[in-house]
Amino acid sequence: MAHFNRFASIRKTAESCLSIVWGSKVGAFIFAALLLVCSLTVGCSSDKPKPVSYSNQNPVTQTPSAIANSTLPEPSPVPQTESKPAPKKVARRRPATVNYSDKTYGVSFEYPRKYAIETGDAATNLVATTPLPMNFVQPGGIALAAVELPETGFAETDFSNAFFNVSVNKALTEEQCAQFAVPQTAPSAPADSEKQPGPETSKLMLGDMALLGTETVAGEGTTQSDVKYFHAFENGACYEFALNVTTVARPTEGGMKHVDRDKVFSRLEKILATVKINPLTPVPVVAETVASKTETPTATAPTPVTEVTASTPAASATPAPATQETSPQ
Repeated sequence: MAHFNRFASIRKTAESCLSIVWGSKVGAFIFAALLLVCSLTVGCSSDKPKPVSYSNQNPVTQTPSAIANSTLPEPSPVPQTESKPAPKKVARRRPATVNYSDKTYGVSFEYPRKYAIETGDAATNLVATTPLPMNFVQPGGIALAAVELPETGFAETDFSNAFFNVSVNKALTEEQCAQFAVPQTAPSAPADSEKQPGPETSKLMLGDMALLGTETVAGEGTTQSDVKYFHAFENGACYEFALNVTTVARPTEGGMKHVDRDKVFSRLEKILATVKINPLTPVPVVAETVASKTETPTATAPTPVTEVTASTPAASATPAPATQETSPQ
């Protein structure tokens, strides 16, 4: 529309010029030149690109990622592996029992974790609280360990304490190990001493190990101790296992119940059932060495002088001068 208006204005200008010089040839020539100029002007202006008008249109822009996505091929789907569930954390519980082992004497046993154990001097002091700490026929016993039961399970009774202890005596022979210091029957007369029976003993088997046992009851005042002793001869020594239950009578208003001794002893006997005595290796080695020394006393001499002395006993009685011993004969 703008081009058309422009062409009309040029036409009017040309007509005005034609009216001035219409009568002459010069005017006709000028008119033709103007008409040519106008046509060229209109043609050139019509070749120019038309401006593009935008009305309320949002510009569309492409981001580099969009261009990349449009040009790149779609990736093939990756197969999803089945996710394994995370392993559950398992709380590790400590075993209910504890193993005691003495490498010096080769004895071991198991006891409940909630029980208290004493070893060394502490075990000796605990065993000493009973009227009869050890039941060997000869002194020389050593307390190795003592396991004490807790008092929580025997409330409102005359229960005082209960423990399982292990002692060893290396000064006894196998025959003496089969005997007990208490109980023993005192003869009423010298003539009847041979007729009096010995203390009653029982035999208990723990696997291949035989135990000889006896039971004693002793006490002072309101305190009473019931003890079961068991002896076993192993590794050239006498092992003693004692099961002790001590009660104390305490006067109360409503009276006090007596503890069930059989129930307490059953707990101690469970510890006794786990006892093992392992053979000690140094004992046979020492015995062989002593035997070799006894059988061949001359073989122990480390120097050739002893061998010469043994082969020529007269030389030892009258020793020769040093020059004669060193010079060959």
